[in-house]
Amino acid sequence: MSTPDSKDAPKILVFSTNAISDPGIDQAGSAHLHYSTAVQVIPLPCSSGVKPSWIVHALERGFDGVFIAACGGDCAYLTDCTSRTSTLVTRAQTMMKEHGISPKRLKMAGLCSVCADNFVVHMNKYQQELKSLEA
Repeated sequence: MSTPDSKDAPKILVFSTNAISDPGIDQAGSAHLHYSTAVQVIPLPCSSGVKPSWIVHALERGFDGVFIAACGGDCAYLTDCTSRTSTLVTRAQTMMKEHGISPKRLKMAGLCSVCADNFVVHMNKYQQELKSLEA
């Protein structure tokens, strides 16, 4: 659901996992919890499948921040998903620095399938953090 300041809210691209975080994000919408319409979600099978170049591309093309809703220890595909996702975040932050983009424009957190409230809190807090980067 949109909030009154959605028009001016920082744009966030969320990479979400099909089986773990996406159901929680869907639940936030179904429950009519309020977060900005400037948040756009792309579901993927596993958070370790995000490419660092995708993150840089999104930030260079107008997104103010990228958020990875990580599988964590619940990944159905990889037992080392958490370390792989952490490695890709480190690589992405290095690439971001090379492109003159603040690494603070990338966040990662584990979100579970029933974490609707947690997702909304993350998005609202991250938008405030992104606003302070622009000030």
